[in-house]
Amino acid sequence: MNLPADPDLIGQPGSRHTIPTPAAVLDLDAFDRNVAKMAARAKAAGLALRPHAKSHKCAALAARQIAAGAVGVCCAKLGEAEALAMAGIEAILVTSPISGAFAAERAARLADALPDFRIVVDHVDGVAELAAAATSPIQVIIDVDVGTGRTGVASPEQAAEVARAILAAPELTLIGVQGYGGHWQHMEGANARAAAAADGMARLSAAIAAIRAAGGAVEVVTGGGTGTFAADAAQGVLTEVQPGSFAFMDRQYREALKADPDGAFEQSLTIATTVISANQPKWVTVDGGLKAFSTDGPAPAPLTPGFEAATYRFYGDEHGMLMRPDGLAVGRGVRIEFAPGHIDPTLDRYDVLHLVRGDVLVDIVPIEARGAGQ
Repeated sequence: MNLPADPDLIGQPGSRHTIPTPAAVLDLDAFDRNVAKMAARAKAAGLALRPHAKSHKCAALAARQIAAGAVGVCCAKLGEAEALAMAGIEAILVTSPISGAFAAERAARLADALPDFRIVVDHVDGVAELAAAATSPIQVIIDVDVGTGRTGVASPEQAAEVARAILAAPELTLIGVQGYGGHWQHMEGANARAAAAADGMARLSAAIAAIRAAGGAVEVVTGGGTGTFAADAAQGVLTEVQPGSFAFMDRQYREALKADPDGAFEQSLTIATTVISANQPKWVTVDGGLKAFSTDGPAPAPLTPGFEAATYRFYGDEHGMLMRPDGLAVGRGVRIEFAPGHIDPTLDRYDVLHLVRGDVLVDIVPIEARGAGQ
């Protein structure tokens, strides 16, 4: 459990510096600017914006994104969708196929409860499971493999087969397709991402043609991410985009996107830590270790002025080693904030988000879908 700050400190000058660490801290002004920028980019491209909530798993942020113009949010799995639905989010697309009767029954309950619930399928058996569980119409989207090989129908022929199964199920309504190139997102260089997106959108277009030939409607074409927004928009195939990390950013995206327009977002989310031991001449120990940051991407990057060039290393479950900057005295109690290496699995480690403006803590909100297992 991550202990939140004392709620009585909300709104007090300097209260940002009283947040117990390690903690997930969101600069609300930077977040809002990121959200507004992506909303403007989507509008200019004629695309609906449905941010992926797997990046934050937080109903308060999802509601803020919808209020800024998003048509809804994406969730990676049913557990996330259930948690956000219980917290009041009413427009949700589940972007991963499900398997089994129990999962289908959970999806059916969400379809009953929400004004706008959508879920992807990529196999005729999944269609049959949803149809058997449905107690009211369920909107379904055919997931298409655009080259990742993770999920999605593998050929136009399979897309048509799944479409025919949906059309034969009165409880299900086929509304479109999904094509997400997860492996494109962190490719270095806009040209490389554009080439990959072009190949993927060709695969998606072939699936769309096969579905329409089978009599299926394709009104929604959803996909894309933070790293490929420009390339996805340029292809003219998508009607809706699903970026998530743009609202927060992380070191992984920074290093891949560099000065490309797709990376022109602020680092709004940081992990705050405290120096808890300063006995060594070459480094100090902070209270953010393996349990504070994801380990699948690059190491966290210190952002606090004076520490930007300092090297961080994991130093155990609870601890991190931060090399002392030349000429800078560092003692116990110094607070140092980091950009996480990979934002999504990092935020999944926290129970709450501390929302700040400048040095003022303005709110503490739960991360409701954090750790949602299925």
